[in-house]
Amino acid sequence: MIATPAVMEAAAERLVEGSVDIRVALLMDPAGGLLAAAGSNDDREAARELAALGHELVVAADRAAPEPTVHIEVQTGRGTVFAVRDARWTVVCVAGRLALSSLVLYDLRQALLELPAAA
Repeated sequence: MIATPAVMEAAAERLVEGSVDIRVALLMDPAGGLLAAAGSNDDREAARELAALGHELVVAADRAAPEPTVHIEVQTGRGTVFAVRDARWTVVCVAGRLALSSLVLYDLRQALLELPAAA
């Protein structure tokens, strides 16, 4: 399978549609470039801003850790941000405040495994 825009969009949409907790899902390249978004009400600018913030989060986590960060979870009073990545892709999502971390992280890891090897 080739990582076409349609394949990437479908992967993001599956994350949002398959979870009652995930509100927004983004797929990004390692440099933080937005490849696909779902759940952002088709607001591409908002999705780009969220992708930039997600990338900043990953970069900051890497600076604070001795090895590259594989997954991140940040809780706020209004929700939770999760990020999971591998060498090819980064998946970031915004979920409800009471989302079960283990389930959301599992879903994000599965999404990474299902993505094609190259864009």
